[in-house]
Amino acid sequence: MNRSGHPEARQLARAAAAWLALLDSGRASAADLQRLEQWRAADPRHEQLWQRAQGLRQRFAEVPQAVALASLDRPHGNRRTLLKRGLALALLLPGSWMLSQQLPLAVWRADLRTVVGERRGVRLADGSLLQLNTATAVDLDMTVHRLSLIEGEIALSVNRAQGIDVDFGLGRVSTGQAHICVRREADSCRISVLYGTVQVQPAQGMALMLHYGDQLTLYADGSGAMGRFDPHLPDWRDGVLTANNQPLAEFLREVDRYRPGILRWEPALESLKVTGTFQLNDTDRILDLLAASLPIKVQSRSRYWVTLLPA
Repeated sequence: MNRSGHPEARQLARAAAAWLALLDSGRASAADLQRLEQWRAADPRHEQLWQRAQGLRQRFAEVPQAVALASLDRPHGNRRTLLKRGLALALLLPGSWMLSQQLPLAVWRADLRTVVGERRGVRLADGSLLQLNTATAVDLDMTVHRLSLIEGEIALSVNRAQGIDVDFGLGRVSTGQAHICVRREADSCRISVLYGTVQVQPAQGMALMLHYGDQLTLYADGSGAMGRFDPHLPDWRDGVLTANNQPLAEFLREVDRYRPGILRWEPALESLKVTGTFQLNDTDRILDLLAASLPIKVQSRSRYWVTLLPA
């Protein structure tokens, strides 16, 4: 067996895994997608590896990492299998160089994390239910009943008298027996109370008490806005996105949170309105439904680069 090709095979496998990591991070730019298309077109092996990478990612998504690594550690005798093993390892091992560069260190090291389009529920040691929305990272320290929302969105249901504190960068929310949603953006954070009463201590300003139905948005400049939350906002917990006469631009910005890659639309479409209930597990289907009910058409350069145009 010719061993001279093994380093090259591993290098190509890591490149394919790195591209997937970048897309899953939700931080791929239009220039990144152009470079990906150029890389895929540069060599038939690149396209073959790209297709195999996506297949392996799905195959191993629900396999415990220790089991997967054990199966990959069995001896094999041909180059094709070696390449497949190298690719699978590159996908499974979270230390790939591209992923560490594209994700902030705090996100990468988070105790719990979801990629773009993924949602996850976790039962905490005290019985509380923590749900992570798309592209979310959380650190946990249950010894002091505290969690830190690094980025993204969570829903937290606390059913015991012993509450949990949630740090979100711009402040802290202290829960008792309550259900809350917390969504952290680059320069703001939104706290919604679905049940019970909570205390919010902004990093700047006085503490506030929020009750059922209250929604508080805090901004990086220290300002804030109080209002009532839309009862459909937490529908993501059930894998659903609900719109009621919602401006298309606002709706698409929500859909974009669940899609890796680039989603663009013409400004002329933004005045259109959307009503309906959509399943988040298939955002391609959501776009197709929009095209069927509104005067728009979907232009796809690739799975990761989609533009909506007037029909």
